[in-house]
Amino acid sequence: MAVDVHQEVFIQEAQELLTELESSLLELESDTNDLDVVARIFRAMHTIKGSGAMFGFENIAHLVHDIETAYDKVRNGELKVTKDMVDYSLRSVDVIKFMLEDPAIKADSDEAVEILTFFRQLQNDKKPEAAASKEKVSAIKETQASDLRTFRIRFRPSQLILMQGTNPELLLMELEEMGEAKIIAHTSDVPPLDEMDPEKCYTFWDIILSTTKTEDDIKDVFIFVEDDSDIAINTVDDLDIEDEHNSKKLGEILLEKGDISQEALNKLLSEKKMLGQMLVESGLVKPEAVESALQEQKHVKDMRAKKAATDSASSLRVPSEKLDILVDLVGEMVTVQARLNQTAVQEVNPELMKIAEEVERLVWELRDNTMSIRMIQIGSTFSKYKRLVRDLSKELNKDIELLTKGEDTELDKTVIEKLGDPLVHLVRNSLDHGIEAPNVREKAGKPRKGTILLTAKHSGDSVLIEIKDDGKGIDRDVIFNKAVEKGIISETAELSDKEVYELIFAAGFSTAATVSSVSGRGVGMDVVKRNIEALRGKVDVDSELGKGTTITLKLPLTLAIIDGLLVQIAEQFFIIPLSLVKECIEFIEKKDKKSDSGRTIIKVRDELIPYLRLRDIFGIKDNVPAIQQVVIVELDDRKVGFMVDAVIGDHQTVIKSLGKSFKDVECVSGATVLGDGSVALIIDIAKIYTSIE
Repeated sequence: MAVDVHQEVFIQEAQELLTELESSLLELESDTNDLDVVARIFRAMHTIKGSGAMFGFENIAHLVHDIETAYDKVRNGELKVTKDMVDYSLRSVDVIKFMLEDPAIKADSDEAVEILTFFRQLQNDKKPEAAASKEKVSAIKETQASDLRTFRIRFRPSQLILMQGTNPELLLMELEEMGEAKIIAHTSDVPPLDEMDPEKCYTFWDIILSTTKTEDDIKDVFIFVEDDSDIAINTVDDLDIEDEHNSKKLGEILLEKGDISQEALNKLLSEKKMLGQMLVESGLVKPEAVESALQEQKHVKDMRAKKAATDSASSLRVPSEKLDILVDLVGEMVTVQARLNQTAVQEVNPELMKIAEEVERLVWELRDNTMSIRMIQIGSTFSKYKRLVRDLSKELNKDIELLTKGEDTELDKTVIEKLGDPLVHLVRNSLDHGIEAPNVREKAGKPRKGTILLTAKHSGDSVLIEIKDDGKGIDRDVIFNKAVEKGIISETAELSDKEVYELIFAAGFSTAATVSSVSGRGVGMDVVKRNIEALRGKVDVDSELGKGTTITLKLPLTLAIIDGLLVQIAEQFFIIPLSLVKECIEFIEKKDKKSDSGRTIIKVRDELIPYLRLRDIFGIKDNVPAIQQVVIVELDDRKVGFMVDAVIGDHQTVIKSLGKSFKDVECVSGATVLGDGSVALIIDIAKIYTSIE
């Protein structure tokens, strides 16, 4: 069946709903009495069923119908959630995903029939459950039905309210916290200054409040002053009327509030003036009463417009290809803007420089906004691993819980897309190698249930992702001996704990005694490191025997634009990632020293730092200046210097691919176009760094 554009939109929305549905089901499994979660599951099922039938996915609608009915009965207290119910619901999510990928899959496939049979039998065998009390069901239905409503509140306190120790301003502030409010003060009763008693309150207020709270909640605000005050609370709009032209007219509002009689209103309407003006001129209504009514009218209209905007598309779906093109165009603008700046400086034209500065500001704002569009919260990626942990725990006969933290941390969509496979390997590795079996944990004095904590947080211009388990940790001797056995290192090698831990990323390395469906083939961890380094990131391992292991991934926020340090060698320009640069120092050739290993080293504040000459690496033979610069970078907690002829300064670097012909060129990760149109190569610090180890 060919998929048209409308079906494509449904497929995208259904995939998002299925991700949310899977997370809700896992949440329900931990608390089967949570009716809020049940309601979310029902709504997701209901949406998938209704939209599926509308866009020609009858098989999906047929499958979901009985499941939706079952959860509706749970909402009404007629069924109780069981472990099997959650299991079959999760299986239905998988089947629906297959149906979305291939609409030809029928609802009478073996697994679909098994799922349908279970839910139909479940409903036939249903028994009312006391656990889902009527109070809980009523509460959840009230939550579902609580749409935004607008109330009109008239608060006329006693003149003695201040003397009684109550500040009306605090009551008004409490109302404002309930939602969106407009407050109009009526001050016409305030006497002249010489007649005023400063301890009395002569003002009363009209409050127009749009809130999800109930009328009883509003009454609770006035609970201590209701006996001595005149308080009127009326619902003026439930915001369900779709036609904004049905808003109440000024006269209708004043009539409802009792500020004018119908007879007086009719008399004035026969004149050809604005009603508000006539009311004030005639003395029938005070100016603040008209202002209050006008504010209410405007407030209701604004809230309806806001609700309509929320009910319609609050976000715009754009194919990722269009977004990539936008980023490329912004990159080109950054380059052109740099050329404009350079031209303005060379021409020494104040007017042109002013224009260049304005263009630079706009381009930077456009760049930042475009980059923010590409940023996606990592929570959607984290949620996928809860299902993975649940299913693999069963397969490995282990009791493991996945906890997540920092789900709102944002990363470039390209980074998140390429991060999926490495994270799967790391989580699976923690499940298989890290967390012990329940009985083993119990003997070691640990809880039977193991924990994996998945954390994301910002660190400067990078994001740190940690996979931390409370398992057995890494045995240094076992790793070392296995590496010797496989010929990766020699028996006499002297390695720190950190260097030993990094051996798990060697190709073909595995400590598993047998090959299983989860691990044992020595494929995975080397791929993890390779993929992370391809993202200009790095992997760090820390472990404590018997306590657990933490693997930290350090990733750039975006792959499209980086801050770089522009350096020069002869007539050639290069970019060094600025995030790695620690400092730049002058270098005179006679200070050059060599270590016992033959490395060139430089002494910086009593610290010996090895360095490399970039002109030797790139084969540049021009004359060497008497005074050069050494750019010192830090990688893996070690420092290394790169000698260049001159340091130009920081440079906003738009990364360009070198193309397929140069994909295997080492020591270079890409290129960028400078302001004068020339090309600067972006140095791959990690690749060069390995050459001196």
